[in-house]
Amino acid sequence: MKNLVITGFMASGKTSSGKLAAQRLGRGFIDTDALIEARTGKTIPQIFSEQGEAAFRALETELCRELSAREDLVIATGGGLLLNPANRQLLAANGQLVCLRLSLEETLRRLEDLPRADRPMLVNGQSLPERAAQLYQQRQAAYDSIPWQIDCAKLSPEQVAAQLAQIARAEELPVRTPEGSYPIHIQQGLLTRAGWALRTAGIPQGSQVVVVSNPTVAPLYADLLQAALQAAGYQPGLALIPDGEAHKTLGTLAYLYEQFLDLRLDRSGTVLALGGGVTGDVAGFAAASFMRGVRFAQMPTTLLSMVDASVGGKTGVDLPRGKNLVGAFKQPACVLIDPLCLQTLPAEELRSGMAEVIKHAALNDPGLFAELEQHAGDLTLWWQDSAPQWLARAVKVKIDVVEADPFEQGQRALLNLGHTTGHALEQLSGFALRHGEGVSIGMLAAARIAARLGLADEALADRLRACLQGWGLPVTCPPLPAADILAAMRHDKKKQSGALRWALPLAIGRAEIHSSVPDTTILEALVELGARREA
Repeated sequence: MKNLVITGFMASGKTSSGKLAAQRLGRGFIDTDALIEARTGKTIPQIFSEQGEAAFRALETELCRELSAREDLVIATGGGLLLNPANRQLLAANGQLVCLRLSLEETLRRLEDLPRADRPMLVNGQSLPERAAQLYQQRQAAYDSIPWQIDCAKLSPEQVAAQLAQIARAEELPVRTPEGSYPIHIQQGLLTRAGWALRTAGIPQGSQVVVVSNPTVAPLYADLLQAALQAAGYQPGLALIPDGEAHKTLGTLAYLYEQFLDLRLDRSGTVLALGGGVTGDVAGFAAASFMRGVRFAQMPTTLLSMVDASVGGKTGVDLPRGKNLVGAFKQPACVLIDPLCLQTLPAEELRSGMAEVIKHAALNDPGLFAELEQHAGDLTLWWQDSAPQWLARAVKVKIDVVEADPFEQGQRALLNLGHTTGHALEQLSGFALRHGEGVSIGMLAAARIAARLGLADEALADRLRACLQGWGLPVTCPPLPAADILAAMRHDKKKQSGALRWALPLAIGRAEIHSSVPDTTILEALVELGARREA
């Protein structure tokens, strides 16, 4: 486990909040100043007085080398330790760096209550306000370079410790693409730290970030997100598109372009999608095509989009004859996932997202599948402390596939498990059937087809059914004519050379692509699940 390394200016509460964070995390705690004093048998003022600042800084660097080789610690540094780029590099190699921020006014107020003699950097003949202000300004550039920041002016040490613990429990997953790579950050409370996450992804400070959301999500999170962006030095704007799959159209895309123009978005700016899969798909396609391409980032707010739609760079809109028939590959600069956003998601939408989690586990994580069976129906998992780890496991399955096949030329089709039937059912229902509900039925159809072809045991479909049903997902097909469902499938973009490509499960953790499934086998599997044999 990486170390949590805390820095900040004097009186920011590094030691007090760091100790509390260590207790929350069950980790060891180290205060670098206290450790240097213990090892030398001298106070920091004595070291400065007898040996000079250079000697003290050398002791700090030596300690950084030592701590960089250790794990699972909470480390509170002296305020000047991370000013040295070499020290930052050493501790960042095996640690998450966090800076506690205070305004200069608040810093001076706190310093007035503390003994000045204990802080040798303040003892130089100047008045306290003059010297503190001088140091404060000198250190800001170095503090700004720290990846994660917490404004602690209005927070108690316990509240700061809670945020530190959230950062420590975070997951960061790199995704390699043909153009380079981008990070996926999974962190509770990330919404309020989104601006700093954009900065870690290299999005230039001071640039424009247009948040694209919808009337359902924006009232919940848009103000918080824009405040977080502004706090990190960005210029936020907001563009809204209608909510729901029915609005994933070329008309909505054109409406979004007009808003970009009104907001004066140019090629130096960033489009940040805040919402579910529809919002991400439309915003991503708009970013890929507006002015021939602007930077794109994702902040998914539904479980389905967190584990599936936001990863892999696929964007697009629907046509009347099928889903996602017009689009582009647009890799994001980063994906920001805050599990706490799931607390406001309706239970039926959470269950819909569970279909994608179960799909990923069925594809390549038997251990996760077993855990999903064990915890079936417990939706509160997604806002507990363990949520980042659960989400990371589900997302990792998709990352492994899209890295191997970034443009969906081969093995990436495995991710379409359940989607061939699912998309057809969504379309025939006029999108009254949720995506995850369609995928749930589609996975069972694929399992039935695999059994009929002799590729899988009948018990596989039974196990899938039990898990899906345990999470409240549908396991029977709507009573539509099976022939109509098959006809709708033929408009799906996943066919190749006129033949449907099926992702078929062979066992939990293993699947294959097949493109020669007889129509009679497909129709019989649909009828077994509840479709009508005749129109």
